[in-house]
Amino acid sequence: MPVGLFRVCLLVITAIVNHPLFFPKENGTVPENTEEIIQKMKEREESLRLEQLRLEQEIADQEATQKALEKAAVVVEESKEEKVRWDMWTALSMVIFLLIELWRQDFQEGNWQDIGGEEDDMAVLGKAFKGVAFPDKAVLASFYEKRILGTTGDMARMREMVEGFADDLLEALRSVCNRDADMEVEDCMGVGSMYENWRVRKPFVCDLIVPFAPPEPYCFHCQSWCSGDSFPPDEQGYGTIKVCRADEDVTGCICDKTKLGEDMLCLLHSQVSSTRPSSEMEDLLCFKNTQYLDADQVMKWFQIAVTKAWNRISHKYEFDLSFSLLDSPGALKIKFKSGKSIAFNLTPVVQYENSDVYFISHFPRSSLAADIPSSTHWFLTFAVYERRFIQLVSKTLPANACHVSCLQILSFLHGKQCSLTGPSGLTNYHLKTVLLHLLQARPSQDWAPEKLEACLQDMLKFLEKCLHEKKLYHFFIGNGKVPAELGFPIIFQRAEPLNLFRPFVLRRDIYRKTVDTFHEMLRNMSALINEYTVHIPLAHTNGIRKESL
Repeated sequence: MPVGLFRVCLLVITAIVNHPLFFPKENGTVPENTEEIIQKMKEREESLRLEQLRLEQEIADQEATQKALEKAAVVVEESKEEKVRWDMWTALSMVIFLLIELWRQDFQEGNWQDIGGEEDDMAVLGKAFKGVAFPDKAVLASFYEKRILGTTGDMARMREMVEGFADDLLEALRSVCNRDADMEVEDCMGVGSMYENWRVRKPFVCDLIVPFAPPEPYCFHCQSWCSGDSFPPDEQGYGTIKVCRADEDVTGCICDKTKLGEDMLCLLHSQVSSTRPSSEMEDLLCFKNTQYLDADQVMKWFQIAVTKAWNRISHKYEFDLSFSLLDSPGALKIKFKSGKSIAFNLTPVVQYENSDVYFISHFPRSSLAADIPSSTHWFLTFAVYERRFIQLVSKTLPANACHVSCLQILSFLHGKQCSLTGPSGLTNYHLKTVLLHLLQARPSQDWAPEKLEACLQDMLKFLEKCLHEKKLYHFFIGNGKVPAELGFPIIFQRAEPLNLFRPFVLRRDIYRKTVDTFHEMLRNMSALINEYTVHIPLAHTNGIRKESL
């Protein structure tokens, strides 16, 4: 108990002693210190507020920067996605373009001549035929019998006479030539319309080609535009002929293509063997300082040789022989004392390898054809295969088929129109090419004699379509459907198709003239045919009727 009271008393005393009112003087500075503390606290608060504002500004700047970076990243990502999409569309477009190009090449190589399914296109394209008076079967039959059929016998007699004389002339040519130095001439061959029995326009002209070869030990190395090396478009259809020794490597050594230097020699070819005298190559009718056969020199040599041969045998004949045309070096004319004359072409050619394709020195030119690149470029002719194809197809056609009749009528109409309005870009070779395409595309029964009118219309429609598109492909070049019986060289079947109407794209003036001549021929067709047609009784025909092809 006493201990408890003592603890209470001690607690009370301690409380009284520590009360601040008992020491006023010692605690007199408390208010002043409080104001100072408050002031410092305010200053501290203000500094903290400013610091907070600064931090908030920095945070805002950082957030803005972050947003800008995020936005830039989004833009970059979108641009990458857009670029990826653009690259994808570009790649897809390229793929589509390549597929179209591949399809186009396949179409040209395999199906470009498949005309059988184009009857609807032909009907649409027949705008030029609207309102054209087209002769009927009876008028066409009468015209063919009166104007064309009678010329067949004349052609046969003329061919026989020209071939006999040409053989005699070439035999004399061989006798006047130096067998050890001059070219060796072979037997001639007849080609063209006279030997395919569709020539109708007078004067009749026989076309004969004469293959020749170099003397031993030389040989010809022929190279066509489709043999591998790149040829410009204007040289398609041409080739070159290199004169080589039989034991020479025609591919050539590297020493011929590279300058070895003065102190280096080829181990395979000495300087003596690799360099031939210029005069020796000129004697072989090569272009100056080259080994390539020159067509101009060949024709000069051939003209001189023919002149010598004629001088040797002229006493056997009662007519004169002369060169008739300056622009056709092989054009010859026989002049009888009665005043009559016979013209024929005797043209030297070079055989392409072991085929019946020939390099021809000079080819009849038309206003459509471009200039020959040079005299070392020789044109390739497929005339022998064309004649064989017509003969082969004729065996499968009905008796008295109208295919030759159609070509004769069309050739007559075009020639007659050109005599009235002047020459055009179309030639008889173009008309024959149209027939060759249709012979391959149409069934055999479509060429029955009673279908002459329909077949003639088909040829005109197809020709109009080709003129409209400026595309008429060579029948043999690029045609994979050539009958195997012909033995046609595969290299030309695999070649890119050759457009015979390509010059129309480059020469719009000739194209316009050709189209105008074609349309004028259609309008004058009935008048041209009726001019040579005898009167047909009304019981057989109603005269000229108008048809839309």
